[in-house]
Amino acid sequence: MRKFLCLIVVFFVSGMYYSQAAQKVLPCYDLTEVLKVEPTPLYKPHLDASKSFGVKLLKDSRAVQKYINTGKFHKIKKTGKGYRIQKLDYSRAYLVSKAKITLEKIGARFSKETKGHTFTVSSITRTLEDQCRLRKVNSNASLGISSHNYGNSFDISYVRFNNVLKYNPKMEAALDKVLKYYANAGRIYYIKEKQQSCYHVTVRNY
Repeated sequence: MRKFLCLIVVFFVSGMYYSQAAQKVLPCYDLTEVLKVEPTPLYKPHLDASKSFGVKLLKDSRAVQKYINTGKFHKIKKTGKGYRIQKLDYSRAYLVSKAKITLEKIGARFSKETKGHTFTVSSITRTLEDQCRLRKVNSNASLGISSHNYGNSFDISYVRFNNVLKYNPKMEAALDKVLKYYANAGRIYYIKEKQQSCYHVTVRNY
């Protein structure tokens, strides 16, 4: 009887351990459900541009690290001419080479247009895991695939300039002018997101 009870305890403890281990391994998103979400006509060009860089859908930190190790992803400095990166809780400061260069050019042009002012980058590359965590605190976060999931998109706040959170129509107009210039040149796509108070910028593989 004692042996039988011991076996029950062992099986129970083992079951608890493997159940917890499975919870740690399983992603917090359902990839099948994520892939079912159809992009809007406005957003589809962003996804098409993202897929042209040869980066597979970023599911987790290991996927990002793989592209860092192979030299595909490049670290973005916290500050540069015309821009600064805010503290990133749900994204990573890495981009493909062309996106990094384009961000730096946008920053430099903005700095020149505004005589030294800076804009704030609020989000950069996200994995599906990052996106899942973000949705838990922000219901407006994308349910489907995002161009952030490929390492060539970033968000620029239009309510935070010179590291100050304040509506500034003059700076916003200057930023919009710079983004329009690069969009017309075939370098980027961008969308003004009202709920997030940012411009979602996707760099094209020009």
